[in-house]
Amino acid sequence: MKLFIGLGNPGSRFDGTRHNIGFEVIDRLSDSLNIQMQQTKFKGIYGTVNVGGEKIYLLKPLTYMNLSGQCIRPFMDYFQIPVEDILVIYDDLDTQPGKLRLRTKGSAGGHNGIKSMIAHLGTQEFKRIRFGIGRPQNQQPVPDFVLNRFTKEEQPDVESGIERAVKASEAFIDTSFDKVMNKFNG
Repeated sequence: MKLFIGLGNPGSRFDGTRHNIGFEVIDRLSDSLNIQMQQTKFKGIYGTVNVGGEKIYLLKPLTYMNLSGQCIRPFMDYFQIPVEDILVIYDDLDTQPGKLRLRTKGSAGGHNGIKSMIAHLGTQEFKRIRFGIGRPQNQQPVPDFVLNRFTKEEQPDVESGIERAVKASEAFIDTSFDKVMNKFNG
C-alpha cells in the first residue's frame, strides 16, 4: 500500500502557483496511473488504483496548506496506511525551480504544510519530495512569492521537474525509497 500526497491550496485562484506544485505533481501522477481523483473524504480529494497487486492512493488535502495534517492523519487512520508508506510532495524555497530533493525525514524548515503534518503525525520521519520553487527576489514577501506563478523562463525547468517527480513517485511503487533517492536526487 502506498499513499502519495500533494500539498497545495484549493480553488482555481491557486492553480499554477508555486505553492501548489504538489497538487500539480499529483494531477500528473493521476493521469499517468489512470486514477480518477473524484472521491472526497476528510476534507481531501483522492483516487485509488491497484498496481501490480498493490493498492495506491493519491490525495490532495483541501484544508488549505497550513492545515494539511487535519486531512492527512484521519485519512491514514481510516485506510490503515502506515507512515512508512506515504510520500508527500511539496514546494521548497531553498531549491532552484524544478530541482528535486528527496528525503526520508526532516524538519518542517519553515513550511507550514509540513509543520501541520508533523504535528498531526507525531513524527518528522516520512518520505518526501521537495520540489524547488526558488526564492523571492527584490525583497518580495515570501507569502506573495509562493502564491505567484512561475516565470516563462522557469517553465522548462519546472516541467522537467514535474516529469521527474512523477517518475520518482512511480518508481517508489516498485522499489525502495533509498533506490529512488539515489536515482532522482538533484
